[in-house]
Amino acid sequence: MTDVSLLNERQKEAVLSDDQYLRIIAGAGSGKTRVLTMRIAHLIEDEDVRPWRILAITFTNKAANEMKERVMNMIESAGASPMISTIHSLCVRILREDIGVLGYPRNFTIMDEDDQKSVVKEACKALDIEMQKNAAGAFVNYISNNKTAEITPEEAMTMAGSYKADIAKAKVYEYYVRRQKEMKALDFDDLILTTVQIFRKYDEVREKWQRRYDYILVDEFQDIDNIQYTLIRQLAGEENSVYVVGDPDQTIYTWRGADVDIIMNFTKDFPGAKSIVLNENYRSTQAILDGANSVIKNNRHRIEKDLFTNRKSDEKITHYAAAGDEYEAAWVAGKIQEEHAKGTKYRDIAVLYRSNYLSRSLEKAMIDARIPYIIYGGIRFYERQEIKDALCYLRMAVTSDDLALQRIINRPRRGIGNKTIDMITASAREQGISMYEVLCQDRLFSGKMKKTIGNFCTMVESWRRRAADSTTEIHLLFEDILEESGYKAMLEESKETERIENLKELTDDLKEFSENYPDSTLDEYLQLVSLYGDRDQTTENDYVQLMTVHAAKGLEFDTVFVTDLNDGIFPNERAMADGTRGVEEERRLAYVAFTRAKRKLYLCEAGGYSFILQKSRTRSRFISEIDDEHIEHKGASFEPGRKERMLSEALFHDKDIPMAERLSKTKIPQLKKGEIMIHSKFGEGVVIKCVNGIAEIAFPYPFGIKKIAAGHPTLKKKSEA
Repeated sequence: MTDVSLLNERQKEAVLSDDQYLRIIAGAGSGKTRVLTMRIAHLIEDEDVRPWRILAITFTNKAANEMKERVMNMIESAGASPMISTIHSLCVRILREDIGVLGYPRNFTIMDEDDQKSVVKEACKALDIEMQKNAAGAFVNYISNNKTAEITPEEAMTMAGSYKADIAKAKVYEYYVRRQKEMKALDFDDLILTTVQIFRKYDEVREKWQRRYDYILVDEFQDIDNIQYTLIRQLAGEENSVYVVGDPDQTIYTWRGADVDIIMNFTKDFPGAKSIVLNENYRSTQAILDGANSVIKNNRHRIEKDLFTNRKSDEKITHYAAAGDEYEAAWVAGKIQEEHAKGTKYRDIAVLYRSNYLSRSLEKAMIDARIPYIIYGGIRFYERQEIKDALCYLRMAVTSDDLALQRIINRPRRGIGNKTIDMITASAREQGISMYEVLCQDRLFSGKMKKTIGNFCTMVESWRRRAADSTTEIHLLFEDILEESGYKAMLEESKETERIENLKELTDDLKEFSENYPDSTLDEYLQLVSLYGDRDQTTENDYVQLMTVHAAKGLEFDTVFVTDLNDGIFPNERAMADGTRGVEEERRLAYVAFTRAKRKLYLCEAGGYSFILQKSRTRSRFISEIDDEHIEHKGASFEPGRKERMLSEALFHDKDIPMAERLSKTKIPQLKKGEIMIHSKFGEGVVIKCVNGIAEIAFPYPFGIKKIAAGHPTLKKKSEA
C-alpha cells in the first residue's frame, strides 16, 4: 500500500484520484515530483496496473532518471519498470519499431546540431551560396522553424517570393531534406514530426501504441509545444488515462514553441477532466511567496492560485537600487560576503539575470571580492569538440555515416584535402552509396593517397568487426580507437590536457553504460548519447552560481539575487514591444526567478545610462508590483542632482543609516590628484581625480580603479594613517 500519510490533502487527492483525465496545477515548490512519482507507485502497488502499461513523459534525461529511481524505490515488486522517458526517447523507441512503413531502416542515423550544420555547409557549397561565418546556425534555425510549422521546402520556396535571401534559404532547406533522405537520417525535430506523421497516416501503428499504454502521465506540461501535444493526443485513445502536471505561471519557453494555452485549455480538449491545484509551497518563506504572488496576479491569462507555506519569517524581500551596474555588482558581492560570513555556503547562493551579457560586471565584482563562482550552464560535456570527434569515431565503427566520416577523416590530419573529399562526395552521389563505401571501393585513388585511404579503411573495418562482436567491451574498443586513429597522440602532442581528461571521462561513461546495460550494444549507446547531451555540471565545490533565469528553472537556493531589474532589461525590450502577451511571459519569468529562493531574496536594479537600451535605466515594473508590506527598499533614490552622492552607498551599503541623512551631517572632503590614500580593504592607492566628493583611486592588482566617497570611514590619507 502506497504511504500517503505525509502528503497534504490536495496532494493525496492528486495521487489517489481515479478520474480518467486529470490536470494537476502544481505551484512552485509544491512537491509535484513527489506527487507524480507516488501516483505511478500507487497505480502499480494499489491498482495492480502492470508497470509496462504506464508511460511517463518528462523533458530532460535528468528528470527521467530521477523519477525512475524514485519510483523503483517506492514499489515493492522487483523486475519490470514503467516507461519513463523524454519525449524524444519515446519517439526513437516508436520509430525503431515502425519507421519501416516509410522505407527507413531501424538503425537510422540521428543527427545532432553539428551534423545539421555540416549538411548546411555542404548545401551552400553545392549551391554556390555565399555563407557568412557562423551563419550555419541561422540556416539550421530556419529549417527547424519550417519543419515544426509543417512547411515543406516547396512551400518555403513559394513563400520566399522574389526575395533572394529567402530563396537561398529555401534552396538550402530543400537540399538538406533531400540529403537526409539519402542518408536515412533524422534530426531532433524529425523524431517527433515523423512519429506524428506515421500516426496520422497509419491507423494500425497509432492504435498499436495506444493499446500498449493504459496510463499516460506528462510532467512539465506547461512547456510542451503544439507538435508534442499532437503526439500526446494521438497516444491517448478513448480508453487511456491522461494525467498532466504543470504550472501555467511557469510557462517561460514560448520562444522555443511552448504554448500556455495548451495547459489552460486541457479541460476543453479532454471533456470531464478534473483539475487539482497544489498551492502549498515547501520551499520558500511566506514573505518571498507573498512577493511572487503579488507580481504574478497582474497576469490576466492564468489559473488563479496563491502559494502559501508554513515556513514563517519576519525577513522581507530586500530591494536594492544602485547608481550603476558596477555598483550594483559590487553591492551584490558585498552582500554575498556577508551571507557567507554568517554561515551560508557559496553553493547555496545564486545570482540570476535575464540575459547572458549581464554577467560581465558581476564576474568582475566576484573576482575583485575574491568570491569563487561558476557560470552555470557553460559548454556541455557532449557538445565539446573532442567529445564530438570521439563519438563520430564510434559512429564509424557502427554506421560509418557520411557526417561522421566528414568530421573525423582529417582529425588528425591524414593529407586528405578538400578536392579529394569533393571527389569522394561526387562519386557517392552518382552511385547512390555512402562516402565510406566509395573509400572502400579503392577505385578513385593511386599512389600515396591510395595507401593512406586503404590504411584508413582497414582500420575502420577492424573496429566494425569488433563492434559487431557481442563479447567486445565497448570502453576498451573506444580506447583502442583513440590510440589507433592517432587522435589521442594528436592531443598529447598539443598538450591538450583538459581535452584528454574529457576523453577519459567519456571512457568512464562507456564503461558505466556497459555495467548498467550489459546486453546493450555500441549502437544503443550512441542512440542514447544523441538524445541527452546535457550531462550535469558538477557543483560539488563551494561556488556561487551565476546563471540566467531560464537556466535556474527547476533549481532552488537558500539565497537568491535577481539583478538588473530594469524595464527594457527585465522585462526585456522585445517582450515589451510584443504588448500584453510578451510582458506576461516576462512576468512569469520573474515569478520563476523569485520562487527559486528558500530563505532570502534580493532584488537589484541599476541606474545610469544603458548602451544596450540607448537610454537611462528605469526601475522594473516587477519591483513596483510587489506589495509594500513584503519588501524593504534600500540604496540610491536617483533623484536629479543626487546621483554622484549615492555612489558610495552602492559600494559599501552601510546598513541602517540612509545615505542622504549621513551626508547631510557630514562635510565632504575634497581629495587632490596624486594624494596617497589607504583603504581598509584595497590597501594603498593613488587619487586620480575627485569630483563632488567622489574620488577615483587607483589601487594595485587585482582591485584596479575604484570610485569611493572621499569621506568614507574605510578611507584615510596616508599621512593620517
